[in-house]
Amino acid sequence: MALAKIVYASLTGNTEEIADIVSEALENLDIEVDMAECTEVDADEFNDADLCIVASYTYGDGDLPDEIQDFYDDLQELDLTGKIFGVVGSGDTFYGDMFCKAVDDFEAAFLKTGATKGAEGVKVELDAQAEDIEKLEAFAKTLASKL
Repeated sequence: MALAKIVYASLTGNTEEIADIVSEALENLDIEVDMAECTEVDADEFNDADLCIVASYTYGDGDLPDEIQDFYDDLQELDLTGKIFGVVGSGDTFYGDMFCKAVDDFEAAFLKTGATKGAEGVKVELDAQAEDIEKLEAFAKTLASKL
């Protein structure tokens, strides 16, 4: 059975909820999911996964949350050739061009590892609404189809 590793950073609970939606969608596709908060895992745990997923909110003017910064730095040191990745996140459109910038930052970091982008990143304004849930479920389905 394929294994998806989901690592998330969540301040208000919105990003954890997004990660939960992706997790449930993958489990419904018969993929085993291991989900963990970013301070409880090391980036190299992605070596054991078939699908590598990060869910992060964007802080302030396009910054990564402090609690996921070390994970982000360590991720870029890995060789994840052959792995499939996807990134989702929450943010606030109030920040304009910086909206959900963490999604873009993590996609760039994953590309440095040699991993293959399995689906377009999903950016959610604040908490997931019905339309966002559909996008997140489609994201999971697209990732699963790449296995």
